[in-house]
Amino acid sequence: MRINKFISHHTKYSRRDADLLIASGEVKSNRTVIKDFSYEVKPDDKIFVKGRLVEKKTEITVIVYNKPKGVLVTKKDDRGRATIYHKLSGKYRHFIPVGRLDYASEGLLILTNAPRVAEVLMNSSLPRVYNIKIDKPITQEMVEAMQNGIEIEDATAGGHKKSKITQMTFAPFQRYEIRSEGKNFSKLRVTIIEGQNRELRRFFAHFDATVLDLKRVAYGAIELNNLPANKTRYFTRREYDDLHKFIKSQTKDKTKEVKIRQSNEPSQQV
Repeated sequence: MRINKFISHHTKYSRRDADLLIASGEVKSNRTVIKDFSYEVKPDDKIFVKGRLVEKKTEITVIVYNKPKGVLVTKKDDRGRATIYHKLSGKYRHFIPVGRLDYASEGLLILTNAPRVAEVLMNSSLPRVYNIKIDKPITQEMVEAMQNGIEIEDATAGGHKKSKITQMTFAPFQRYEIRSEGKNFSKLRVTIIEGQNRELRRFFAHFDATVLDLKRVAYGAIELNNLPANKTRYFTRREYDDLHKFIKSQTKDKTKEVKIRQSNEPSQQV
């Protein structure tokens, strides 16, 4: 694992912080100062930051967070906007989000202290379920695109203004349900198996529709249910067991076992 990533996963520091620490000579491997930003941490390395040994976290902890609108899924924002780490308890500062929800979106966000778990879940085809409200009635063109998929050459509409993504291919939705419809709005529940950058906002923007509300309510078998906004909960024992089985099924190296920690702490106000 690259040194800045290692530090961000096992300490309170972000990758950007880690780079600054490396540049200032504050990072050592086995008492030798690391000057190479591309240094790969080996299993037997002892990494020190500001003279303190970085303790590797070997147990897996996974939480569900109901992200509110107006919060970024990042460690720091250059514009000083609130991030999930301003809202979460300090003990989750090193946790990795599984995927992203943009600033205006809300709902289920999984976080874990295990990089391998986060990577496997992010790259999986587990279904993601969203409740969406758009500012137009559903058209036949939208229905056909949801059913059959669509390739959009200019998918900049609906994306962030600084995004470099232009072309985008949308797989058929796994499922969609039109829940209500009026002259100036439609409410849907959609299930997709990808996690592309602002995928749903770009999809509907192609049909000149703006997403007014977007809330993720499920990720695989993990459901938001009645978890209040801005609160967290730990995975249940069953969810940990299912996760362990899923990780093993997705990992070629079956010899790498993971130690699962179950926490029965109640949902927390954050």
